[in-house]
Amino acid sequence: MQKILYSLLFLLVSQLAQAKLEIEIIQGNAAALPIAVIPMQWRASDPRPETGVAEVVSSDLYRSGLFDPLDDQDMVDRPVDAESIRFGTWRLLKVDYLVIGHVNDAPGGNGYDIVYQLYDVHTQERLLSQITSVGFGDLRFGSHRVADAIYQKLTGVPGAFSTRIAYVSATGEGNDQDYKLFVADADGFNPQAVVDSPEPLLSPNWSPDGQSLAYVSFEKGNSAIYVQNVATGQRELISSGKGINGAPAFSPDGRSLAMTLSFSGNPEIYIRDLATGQKRQLTQHWAIDTEPAWSPDSQWVYFTSDRGGRPQIYKVAAAGGKADRITREGEYNARASISPDGGRIAIAHGLGNEYRIAILDMESGRMRVLTPGVLDESPSFAPNGSMILYATREGPRGVLSAVSADGNVRQRLILTEGDVREPAWSPVIR
Repeated sequence: MQKILYSLLFLLVSQLAQAKLEIEIIQGNAAALPIAVIPMQWRASDPRPETGVAEVVSSDLYRSGLFDPLDDQDMVDRPVDAESIRFGTWRLLKVDYLVIGHVNDAPGGNGYDIVYQLYDVHTQERLLSQITSVGFGDLRFGSHRVADAIYQKLTGVPGAFSTRIAYVSATGEGNDQDYKLFVADADGFNPQAVVDSPEPLLSPNWSPDGQSLAYVSFEKGNSAIYVQNVATGQRELISSGKGINGAPAFSPDGRSLAMTLSFSGNPEIYIRDLATGQKRQLTQHWAIDTEPAWSPDSQWVYFTSDRGGRPQIYKVAAAGGKADRITREGEYNARASISPDGGRIAIAHGLGNEYRIAILDMESGRMRVLTPGVLDESPSFAPNGSMILYATREGPRGVLSAVSADGNVRQRLILTEGDVREPAWSPVIR
């Protein structure tokens, strides 16, 4: 039952505390669009960085599974402006789209300007011509924004490369364990520890504005829920009553925080009004109700309950009322994450001792298993609905992985330290 309450699988701490960041596509998309992102000419006065804009953009597009960027070594030509593009050459290379550009000093010396264009190789039409300005130290972030713009232009869907993720990492053994709550770029780079504790940290959940994280800490012995500003570190204690204080979840309208509390003796879902601090009980049942997740319109709360004998997903109106069972296929369904359009639910779907990420289409009721893993859990939708971040295990160590919402693309992300669990994708595209 602890599995339902807190998903404590991440407490199996690995000795593999240090590992180089690694991103690997382990299942690709045969229909990916061929694109070439030409290395951008460096015209800024500072030394050229080791990792260029084009490299980050290509990596982002590749990780989406919808694009097949041409390898740098296969580029027989490297145009820097429209006049130097030989479209016939790129057609022979079977490239559909071409990105060119350069990086300048920004006016006033306050950073950089990324100047770039996107072309359709077959029609020779210029599809994008933009300047993305960034401050010093933000060139990688600016590159993510470039990838977002290209992704949106070619797919019609906003990109999510300039978002952030949060996750918990545990290192050490026995009484020497250390837990950190990290915030990183969506590709795992630039990790920053925002909380460090010798006691377990659990269930990070982003505020709708992407400025704060709610999480569970055991730093005082018992579970407690905090909300912490990511930039300033300022935090507020939300709940630390007797029993369970767990699974916090911000409402999309930013007005409320749903959570699991058991001060009355049984774990139930409560909603706290963030303006007044008042809380009200949403569920009332002898079973364990936990892991709330909100619908995008803040009108419904989905949650995990074993009131039917085994963990399944239910939903109840945020205003209160009768709870309805949502999942019926499989003996274990938990940790719901709702797509931004409200039409799909990503879940940890279990049979026996095996747990995989599955997606339930709300309109058709059809469930599709997306991952082949054995211990896959904690799904979290990207803010554009295209990918699902989740945690899995490789031997004794937890790593992050992602799968496209259609199941056609899978990738893994091995981060720099620790046994990594409980990822959460920020809802904000910066």
